Amino acid sequence: MQAHIYKDDAILPGFAIELSSFEHSNHTRQQPFLRYRLLSSMEDKCPEPIRCKAAVCRAAGEPLTVEEVVVDPPKAYELRIKIVCTSLCHSDVTFWRMKDFPGVFPRIFGHEAFGVVESVGEQVDGFAAGDSVVPTFLSQCSECADCRSSRSNVCSKYRFAVRPGMPRDDTTRFRDADGSPLHHFLGVSSFSEYTVVDVTQVVKVDPALPPPTACLLSCGATTGVGAAWKLAKVEPGSSVAIFGLGAVGLAVAEGARICGASKIIGVDLNPEKDELGKKFGVTHFINPKELGEKTVSQVIVEMTDGGADYCFECVGLAALMSDAFQSSRADGARRSS
Repeated sequence: MQAHIYKDDAILPGFAIELSSFEHSNHTRQQPFLRYRLLSSMEDKCPEPIRCKAAVCRAAGEPLTVEEVVVDPPKAYELRIKIVCTSLCHSDVTFWRMKDFPGVFPRIFGHEAFGVVESVGEQVDGFAAGDSVVPTFLSQCSECADCRSSRSNVCSKYRFAVRPGMPRDDTTRFRDADGSPLHHFLGVSSFSEYTVVDVTQVVKVDPALPPPTACLLSCGATTGVGAAWKLAKVEPGSSVAIFGLGAVGLAVAEGARICGASKIIGVDLNPEKDELGKKFGVTHFINPKELGEKTVSQVIVEMTDGGADYCFECVGLAALMSDAFQSSRADGARRSS
């Protein structure tokens, strides 16, 4: 058995995830799995508060500190999850810097994660202790008109909001060592060894998924793939331009590839994204630093004989949104940002 430690002190000082490889009797290759101690509370119908470590932010822009916290048991329609792996999204950084509401502190950030259900509250159907899950920042009640519609993924029963507490009662499930409340973030707060999430914000996944990959399904990967596949509905044989090849941009490229786009143009200042982008379906790469007198939009219009059928801005800069618009095919074009 071989152990692998995933650790990034720059993001979560002192946090480490241990994965092990093993030979499964039903598989011909090694599969990664989390080696963790099965807590007695996973089978306890009346779970107790758990003391664990969490990366807590006490004030806007201040470094996160690893503290001992208390995570209360899940209430009705809630699950308590043991976090196996979590990643850092730029949205975490944005709200970490925010001094005014909804930037409230002290807070536990994090919303991209993979974990194992430790216990469930009353009225929870479809989940049980031991299930492998990823939390999501958007709810899915599966009952309202928007959840039932193929045109929307924003639940109208449990609307998205950057609230400091849980979505149903706006109270917290976190306390610090002194008993003072700690605020949630996007209903997930995955920078903690344990967290409590509403049942509408949890998706069951295959336990064979590698945790470092699975956690990206919470936000970055699904955001990008969904933008191309579900929102823009990229058509086979079309051309796509993607501004910014970060996690979301690369996921857009993968979504466009899945949809059958014939020309996928990636735009990024980092030359290393050229080779990386090819792994996700990027067929052409543009580095704005290497264009001389030409603008990015001019080059894309020339490459696509009039403009890309679909353009995606994946950085969040107004200037790039303008470039994306200028790179789109004019009059009646298919456009997306």
